[in-house]
Amino acid sequence: MSNTEIGEHSRVTLHFSLKLDDGSEVDSTFEGDPATFIVGDGSLLPGFERALFGLKAGDEAEIEIPPEAGFGQRNPANIQKVRRDHFSPDMELEEGLVVSFDNGSGELPGVIREIGEDEVEVDFNHPLAGQTVFFHVKILEVASVN
Repeated sequence: MSNTEIGEHSRVTLHFSLKLDDGSEVDSTFEGDPATFIVGDGSLLPGFERALFGLKAGDEAEIEIPPEAGFGQRNPANIQKVRRDHFSPDMELEEGLVVSFDNGSGELPGVIREIGEDEVEVDFNHPLAGQTVFFHVKILEVASVN
């Protein structure tokens, strides 16, 4: 096993799980293949990467990631009213339904919060925004990439 610590120019292979305050698991690789990424490649949010700095192969950690370092705080400006006629007439609208919108530069998912007569309230915040997440990691391999 290498003594290389995770830092700015590391390729990291790890198993991870993400859990919420209530203990519910959002994502995990422990039952499948591990994840590999290079620090700074955009695979992980910067707050998650920084939380791994200093760990090395063989380390296991439970890291609490506050909203500011994770998926951000909920932004009321990301809750929009969309005219009902913007939805396909044959689409069955229901609260909690995730709908993809074309924002000109790609797809933007939103969750339907409320359905009115003429307008539908859609929440474009990340589903984990405003939540503290618990990041359990088991580092399998760390290599320097320069």
